[in-house]
Amino acid sequence: MPGIRIEDLAFVGLRAPDLSRMRRFMEDFGTVEAPTHDAERLFMRGAGPAPFLHVTEAGPPGFWCLGLRAASVDDLLQLAGQEGKTAAALDAPGGGLYIDLTDPDGFLVRVVAGQDPAPMLEGPAFDPWNSVEARMRLRAPKRLRAGPSTVERLGHIVLAVSDFRRSEAWYKSRFGFLTSDEIEVAPGTSLGAFLRCNRGETPTDHHTLFLMQSPAGPGFNHAAFEVRNLDDLMAGREHLLAQAHTPAWGVGRHVLGSQVFDYWRDPWGHKLEHWTDGDLFTEADGSRKATLAELAAVQWGAARPADF
Repeated sequence: MPGIRIEDLAFVGLRAPDLSRMRRFMEDFGTVEAPTHDAERLFMRGAGPAPFLHVTEAGPPGFWCLGLRAASVDDLLQLAGQEGKTAAALDAPGGGLYIDLTDPDGFLVRVVAGQDPAPMLEGPAFDPWNSVEARMRLRAPKRLRAGPSTVERLGHIVLAVSDFRRSEAWYKSRFGFLTSDEIEVAPGTSLGAFLRCNRGETPTDHHTLFLMQSPAGPGFNHAAFEVRNLDDLMAGREHLLAQAHTPAWGVGRHVLGSQVFDYWRDPWGHKLEHWTDGDLFTEADGSRKATLAELAAVQWGAARPADF
């Protein structure tokens, strides 16, 4: 079989003209700078083992790269051979190797492997929830600390594409993605799909990549970062509001993927999402067809804004 099965996202790459301003926003969003001596790039990490999740290059605002993580260096070298590429050393926190590919819409896809994990960061402790089913917190009030959410990891990236079937074939044939929900607008006509990693019997997020054909043409829609839990998400929301950042959509619970979401815009309008409590599936769980109405709907919470 051609291609490999990628393990997860590695990072999202954006450009911005002011790295200090981006750093302030990303710290308020719940990430931590990964120190380097690079004055032209800003690397931000979460509390998990990934050496970085978000990288900003100095330059005009925009999206420049989707980072995917191969399961091993051997897999990366296999893909490199199939694509006629030579793996090179990754000049970034964690090191490792990488190859660069270009998807059908010209998006740069950087596949990495062999990175050194970063030490885990200790986050805040959260008191348990009391519910009818389980009384887990007894004889103590619940008090949340003020401050940013704790970003754990990068969960998914959403791209608008010019030809869904062409892009779907390109990503599946190289990286082993499986369809979770395909967005069907009429019988036999689909304009997008939520794609998940194929990790066999290991449960993985409902979607790692969402491709959606757009009349506006190809572009970056958003990147989504997992936080600890609902309390963490809501505490982070209060902090972002207090720092006068720009909310985009939230809070609510999606239908497709089921996650609780809260979307924000960075100072240049890039959309970033906090999420928690998403669906997890294995290879055996297959796929289904979904509608545009399900895509836009929420199970509860804020309705999708017209400009989203």
